[in-house]
Amino acid sequence: MERTTCCVVGGGPAGMVLGLLLARAGVDVTVLEKHADFLRDFRGDTVHPTTLDLLDELGLGEKFATLPHRKLERIVVPYGDGMVQFGDLTQLSGKHPYIAMVPQWDLLDLLADAGREEPTFVLRMNTEATELITERGNVHGVRYRTRDGAHGEIRADLTVACDGRDSVLRAASGLRTKEWPTPMDVWWFRLPRNDNDPEGGVGVISENRAVIMIDRGDYWQCASLIPKGADARMRQEPVSGFIDSLSKTAPWLADRVNALRSWDEVKLLDVRLDRLRKWHVNGLLCVGDAAHAMSPVGGVGINLAVQDAVAAATLLAEPLRHGRASPATLAKVQRRRLLPTAVTQGVQRFLHARVLGPTLRGKVEIARSQHLPLPLRLMRRVPWLQRVPAYVLGRGLRPEHAPEFAKRQV
Repeated sequence: MERTTCCVVGGGPAGMVLGLLLARAGVDVTVLEKHADFLRDFRGDTVHPTTLDLLDELGLGEKFATLPHRKLERIVVPYGDGMVQFGDLTQLSGKHPYIAMVPQWDLLDLLADAGREEPTFVLRMNTEATELITERGNVHGVRYRTRDGAHGEIRADLTVACDGRDSVLRAASGLRTKEWPTPMDVWWFRLPRNDNDPEGGVGVISENRAVIMIDRGDYWQCASLIPKGADARMRQEPVSGFIDSLSKTAPWLADRVNALRSWDEVKLLDVRLDRLRKWHVNGLLCVGDAAHAMSPVGGVGINLAVQDAVAAATLLAEPLRHGRASPATLAKVQRRRLLPTAVTQGVQRFLHARVLGPTLRGKVEIARSQHLPLPLRLMRRVPWLQRVPAYVLGRGLRPEHAPEFAKRQV
C-alpha cells in the first residue's frame, strides 16, 4: 500500500496540468498513466490562446515555442471552387492570436518534464487505475494494475479522475450523467499536403459528409463527420471512393484519391456529448472529459479540460496542503467551471441540430450554393465581425490563469 495526498488518474492534458500545479504548491501528487508513453494517433492537437498564455505564466512558453507546430490563424469554408474566410484569430488581443497545432505527446512530455522538477511530483507510467477504494461511502484512493500484471493500491486524501470520456472512476463512482444525442461519429485520418494547398483550417462538404482538415505542414489531419452508427455500413465501400467523393467538391484533392490504402488507416471516434450532474463524491473529483464529454466541434475539449485543471488546482491547493478537501471545496470547482462547460455544450448542441445534422442528412449544400449564407456575407463585408467566432473558438468563456504559487519567470 502506498500513500499520497492527491492521486490524479490519467496523464492527458488535464491530469498533467493539475499534477504540475499542485506539485508547485507543495502538495504530494501522484499521476497514474496506463500507457508506457504519450504517443497516440489522432489525439486532439489544438493548443488554444488561453493554454498558450498559461504556459507563459508557468515559465514554459519558450520551451513550447521550440516544439514543432503550425499556427492556425484563419478558418475558412469552401464556396464553389474557392474558400470563404469566416474566422480571423489574428484579431484577438494578447501575445498569442492563433491556435497552435502541436502533437499532443510533445505537449505532455513538456508538462511531465516540468513536473519532474518538483520534489512532490510522481508520474507512474504503465499503471492503470482499475477501481476505487471506498469505505463507508468515502473514496480513499484507487487500486491499480501495472503493465507487467502486478496489482497494488494508492491511498489518497483526494482522487481526481482525468481519465477521459470512458472514465473507469466515473463509472465506479455511481455519479449520474445527463446525455444529449449526437448526429455523428468521426473518422480520423491523414492526407498528404501539397505546398499549393489552402492553409490553416479548411472545411469540405460533399455528398452528405462534412470534413474538417487541419494544416499540419506536410500533411492534413482530417476529421470526417459521418452519420451516427454508420461506420460499419460505410466501410463496405472502397476507401478510395471516400476520398473521390471529397475531390468532387474540393478539386485540389483529386491527386490524393489513392492516398489511403485501406480502412485500417481510418480511425473511428464515437462522439458523445454528456455532463455529470454532480462532479464529485467525498474524496473524488471528476474534471475534463471525465466530467463532461465534449463533441469534437471546434476542437475545444482540450482547452476546457486544461481550464478545469487550473481552476481545481487554484481552489484545492491550500486545503490539500492541510490534508483535507471537503465536499464543499470540491463543489466550488464544479460551480466555477459549470457555466463555460454548459455554454460550450449548448453551442455544440445547436450546431449539431441546425448545421451538422442537416448536412449529414443531405439537406445542406453550402459548397454548391450560388449565394453565400447571410452570416458569411456579413463577415465578408465587415471583417471586424470575424473576431466573434475567433474569440469563441480561441478563448471561450471565463478563461483561467495560473495561480501565483505556480508561476515561474523565465
